[in-house]
Amino acid sequence: MTFAVLGRCPLRGQSGVAITTSSIAIGARCPFVRAGVGAASTQNVTDPRLGPALLDHMEAGETPEMAMEAVTTADEYMDHRQLLAINLDGQTAHFTGAKALGRSAAAKGLNCVAAGNLLANDEVPQAMVNGFSTDQRTYLADHLLAGLAAGLAAGGEVGSIHSAALQVAGDQDWPIVNLRVDWTEGDPIAELEALWQMYVPQMEDYVTRALDPDAAPSYGVPGDE
Repeated sequence: MTFAVLGRCPLRGQSGVAITTSSIAIGARCPFVRAGVGAASTQNVTDPRLGPALLDHMEAGETPEMAMEAVTTADEYMDHRQLLAINLDGQTAHFTGAKALGRSAAAKGLNCVAAGNLLANDEVPQAMVNGFSTDQRTYLADHLLAGLAAGLAAGGEVGSIHSAALQVAGDQDWPIVNLRVDWTEGDPIAELEALWQMYVPQMEDYVTRALDPDAAPSYGVPGDE
């Protein structure tokens, strides 16, 4: 029901997830990021506890492969799960259980990993990796969204997708990017891209508002003198 791409930016020390599905509110259950650690995604028959568990193991110094081994051997329902992880060194891991729905596949690339289930074809994850790697824009979020769009262009999910999410962790304790399209009858990836384009000019200002409010710009909202 889902396809996703995870990546990291070695220049900025960022990690992130872009993900889409046919179900409602994918951003509430599946993508997870942590500053100084990396990113994870828990997919298919989702257990939202598994993403933070992967990040906990990586924060403790384990590689994504080690973290994946620890998490997948501790869950009795792992046959139903699909998991992805990446750390800030660019190391990756993925897992797909034997009972994952429909056609499942995964692919690794430089600074990224992608996977999905109920896919239209086996080439979708590699298309996401290629889209991530060839994007020439500035931010990690751009690369992630390019990868997600490439996956859709390659066939995407068997059915229609309805929600999408984008998360990126930077230097702070909270995600520097956390955008969601919880439901649409249109194209959630295109709508997520539009949200990102509206958000990016203000992204650093929101960090400044948290760390140094006196230096933060005003947006001239009603009541803001």
